[in-house]
Amino acid sequence: MMHTGVTPCDLNRFGVIVRSSPRHSDCTIVAANKLCSDIRSPDYVDCHSNCNKSTSQVSLFLCSDSTNRRNGLRSGLLCVNPSSRRKLVPASYSVETSAYDVGALESPSRVAEEKVGVLLLNLGGPETLNDVQPFLFNLFADPDIIRLPRLFRFLQRPLAKLISVLRAPKSMEGYAAIGGGSPLRKITDDQALAIKMALQAKGLSSNVYVGMRYWYPFTEEAIQQIKKDRITRLVVLPLYPQFSISTTGSSIRVLEQVFREDAYLSTLPVSIINSWYQREGYVKSMADLIVKELQSFSEPKEAMIFFSAHGVPVSYVEDAGDPYRDQMEECIFLIMQELKARGVCNEHTLAYQSRVGPVQWLKPYTDEVLVELGQKGVRSLLAVPVSFVSEHIETLEEIDMEYKELALESGIKNWARVPALGLTPSFITDLADAVVEALPSAKAMYPPNSTSEDVDHDPVKYFVKLFFGSFLAFILFLSPKMIMAFRNHF
Repeated sequence: MMHTGVTPCDLNRFGVIVRSSPRHSDCTIVAANKLCSDIRSPDYVDCHSNCNKSTSQVSLFLCSDSTNRRNGLRSGLLCVNPSSRRKLVPASYSVETSAYDVGALESPSRVAEEKVGVLLLNLGGPETLNDVQPFLFNLFADPDIIRLPRLFRFLQRPLAKLISVLRAPKSMEGYAAIGGGSPLRKITDDQALAIKMALQAKGLSSNVYVGMRYWYPFTEEAIQQIKKDRITRLVVLPLYPQFSISTTGSSIRVLEQVFREDAYLSTLPVSIINSWYQREGYVKSMADLIVKELQSFSEPKEAMIFFSAHGVPVSYVEDAGDPYRDQMEECIFLIMQELKARGVCNEHTLAYQSRVGPVQWLKPYTDEVLVELGQKGVRSLLAVPVSFVSEHIETLEEIDMEYKELALESGIKNWARVPALGLTPSFITDLADAVVEALPSAKAMYPPNSTSEDVDHDPVKYFVKLFFGSFLAFILFLSPKMIMAFRNHF
């Protein structure tokens, strides 16, 4: 996830929060202070699931008090009940317009006859130093990153240009330190090929596509290739184990927009696996890597297991109902349970890295915890980058260089780091299993009888909303609080 030099987080009081690392460019940026109903469609439902399941079989459980919403359920992002934030969310769900019926699943033979596509979603990153500035521009030109009031959206691209130019030199330093560019695309391409081969071994022929959010190949490019190939059933697999509306959610918003506007894509059966951290294959693969790396210490039992996860702003979790913290804590619990079952009872802790800007992020912070552990006498530490399944700037530079140096300076004598899952066979096999399990329940995002967008085709209603929305945004922008925020940060 990426770092960018001047902090777009300084815009947070205008509705912007930037997830990034103080020195990196593979970043995720999120809109602040958005409720769940703003993040997806206004017709969302509250949903919960049995998170003890070890598979990602698509499921959607509608709450008993959501009768009206159930009838109007549209395709959309994860639905979260902000009043029940500590509940875990579904491992995956199918984009559909009615409650999921297990008995209605199509037979495996029918699925096998279809032309199956798998879309892997990831953030993307500049492949060369010359790519850094345009990559940053794409990042900040996204209205989901810097959310300007409607009347001021004409400033989106000029502002993105300014920030990207200012941030590029610092970001280039980070990429230069890891070889001159992000390895994320190559690794993701390799994962796509490995998943394709794993599916083929299971008897399922498929086309596997890679869609990056902010760099080539863009998600929109992958979608157009899916359309060109006339895929008849699609599984969307974000390469983020835990769901966050700033990562998986942001990518799915792009899919929704493109699918909504295309007659062919709008009726394409789609199944979205929005998180898979609780899958048995993933948990065991992580445990395998940890057990192997512990053996690098002279006293393996004395090493503390240090899980470092990418952070998100606290307001995003507490105000917008982002399930990321809940899922991360559950993920660590499952991994440690697996390790204990193998007789590994090392102490462990979880911290969050890559915070930026003046807002509060999820605590504890990785850099602060490293110092505290050194002061408490911890001498052996095994770092586990639990948010990432591919090596990139936040593992190769932030953890391997910055945090390692800080740990050694703080008194920690022995340092090791668990590699990202990458092409680990058990991990790839499990992702292939997840795809197979999700296929039968794929449903069209926007069926032909959908009328959810009719209001947008009424020019009178559209311009009324445009006028009053712009007016309110303008008043808000000129409020004393906003003016003070502008003075403080610019």
